[in-house]
Amino acid sequence: MDIKTVSQVKPNPNIAQVSPGDTVRVSFRVKEANRERLQTLLGLVVRVRRGANGGNFTVRRVTYAVGVEHTFPFASPLLEKVEVVRHGKVRRAKLYYIRRLSAKEARLKERREKVVAEVVIGEAADEEGTVDEVEVEQAAVDEVEVEQAAVDEVEVQEDIVGEVAATEVEVEQAAAEETERVE
Repeated sequence: MDIKTVSQVKPNPNIAQVSPGDTVRVSFRVKEANRERLQTLLGLVVRVRRGANGGNFTVRRVTYAVGVEHTFPFASPLLEKVEVVRHGKVRRAKLYYIRRLSAKEARLKERREKVVAEVVIGEAADEEGTVDEVEVEQAAVDEVEVEQAAVDEVEVQEDIVGEVAATEVEVEQAAAEETERVE
């Protein structure tokens, strides 16, 4: 008899597949005195640990310039629901470097997946039974392109705002230098 078979952990079915860089909303039960309530935490998954005990994941949130990290076991019965809000594009398994970055620097680009097109095709096939696959695939591709265009537009707007702010600072510095020269 193996120890792993005796102490086998049952995973919580309410937990979505999470990976580092994902922004997740975790709903968990908190017991205070004699009452129990549901609390939610929206944050970035900093690390995911898998193992014989079921593993755990750590979520980081910065509120009022104070960083808070909370570690949740995958097999915890106190976890009500874990939903992925967005997938971040990262190249590390542990995102500890995020701790020393400011909130604006810690933003991650969104990861675009091909899975979206497959999900749209599956949903359309379920609704109508027999669907012309070419039309469904084209609709999925169009939807992904529209979403990507919206993301690109937001990034361009953020770049423009940054450039305008930098230009304003330069103008203020030039005005200050001019007033110093006049005096």
